[in-house]
Amino acid sequence: MRSIRADDHLAGEPSPAHRVVRLLPAASPPREDRAGDLTRDLVEDRAGDRRRPCAGGTTPPYDDAPDAGAPRADAPHTGAPCADAGGRRAVDDDVSGAVGRLLRTLTGERVAQAAGLDPAFGEELAGRVARFTLGGGRRIRPRFLWWALRGCGAGDGPEAEAALRLGAALELVQTCALVHDDVMDGARVRRGRPALHVDAAADLLAADPVPLGRAGTGRVSAERRERAHDFGTAVAILAGDLALAWADDLVADTVLPPAVAGRVRGIWRAMRTEMVAGQYLELRGQADASRSPDRAIRAACLKSALYSVERPLALGAALAGADEATTRALCSAGRCVGMAFQLRDDLDDLFADPDRTGKPLGGDIREGKPTYLVAVAHARAEAAGDHHALDVLDTCVGRADLSDADLARVRKAMVATGAKEAVEAKVDQLTAQGLRHLDSAALEPYAAGRLRELMRAVAGTRSGSGSGPGSGTGSVRAEGAGPARALRLADGCGVTGR
Repeated sequence: MRSIRADDHLAGEPSPAHRVVRLLPAASPPREDRAGDLTRDLVEDRAGDRRRPCAGGTTPPYDDAPDAGAPRADAPHTGAPCADAGGRRAVDDDVSGAVGRLLRTLTGERVAQAAGLDPAFGEELAGRVARFTLGGGRRIRPRFLWWALRGCGAGDGPEAEAALRLGAALELVQTCALVHDDVMDGARVRRGRPALHVDAAADLLAADPVPLGRAGTGRVSAERRERAHDFGTAVAILAGDLALAWADDLVADTVLPPAVAGRVRGIWRAMRTEMVAGQYLELRGQADASRSPDRAIRAACLKSALYSVERPLALGAALAGADEATTRALCSAGRCVGMAFQLRDDLDDLFADPDRTGKPLGGDIREGKPTYLVAVAHARAEAAGDHHALDVLDTCVGRADLSDADLARVRKAMVATGAKEAVEAKVDQLTAQGLRHLDSAALEPYAAGRLRELMRAVAGTRSGSGSGPGSGTGSVRAEGAGPARALRLADGCGVTGR
């Protein structure tokens, strides 16, 4: 695959080989008062807003959990990642750090511009978007993009810069998705901290020194709390919108050869629509209490599998100018592993340690999300005539006030019906199938190895899973649990254009 050359770029555009990373024109100085220190302060932790370390110091298996490896908020800005000493080798050593530095530059400039419009807007909205984006996650989507690019034999000069910019854009889209998800789900915690809408509501209450309740009680009135809740919800909606706008601007401003630009922007457009479609299908499943495994898989594929793994791999391949066979193998691998990633997340919601995930147990159950795990448990209970398990599922799933004792009953039902073990087996099967697709691609060996490690990590599979025929199948042979069924699961969303 040939490298991107300076003369490939659109007429009138500066060659990225001679172009300093500049996300926006220099912002005019912000107005006086607190906005003056905003770009320095936005990356500093606020009092009481420290990330909790993961249990045992291990890295959490998915990217919306607290992460000790995320870029330190107080780390000094070191300039454009691509200009660092060592070039692509420096990025190879720390993809997350390189993307984090670029995000720090981007969000600093954007917050300064927002403060120039209005200090409150800059600090309270744009600053929140910046802090959320910089403050957690393992940057798995940029890492998939980067190692796909490197696996396809690219990663120097303008290609590396473009990859990091697109990786930063993916992180901003992730901010949009998580902030909006928390509003729709009524979630109060994200990454071990108050969710953005909860934090905004609390700040509004704290800003009023005189409670509106009965004189002398020191209590805030119900009306005031409701107004603060509505305000926090609206702030979160705007914050997600702003993050998405920043992401789209970043993609649009990335200089690419015309042929590459067409492929990249086509993938980007498809990914954004797929995410919304998946979110809608999940909401529809919650509304009508769907227990259909096929609908659960379709929603999960659109909302998570494509966006988290397949599309980032496709973006990396497109930047590298990969051939059709290589791109197809990477995308097939990404779809399988992306589905394993979502099924693992469903399991962790009910069985993982909250200190590791950064959010309370049972959120999906209380919200009534139509997960594949719930659908399998329901189908197995019906097939076995297990009326006790059916009663537990029917009375507990979708109850916002579900007690810890009732949540424990749901966990027992998942184990008793065999749903937990069956879904764990499918995670291993999908991961093994994805790794076989990865092995079929003609990739640079070192980068292929890094992709293999990353795929296993996000799926949360055992270290030996996926190495050799029939590996990773677990001890259970549930109905339809073979490799063919795993492939149908991975392709359940029926999306074309891989």
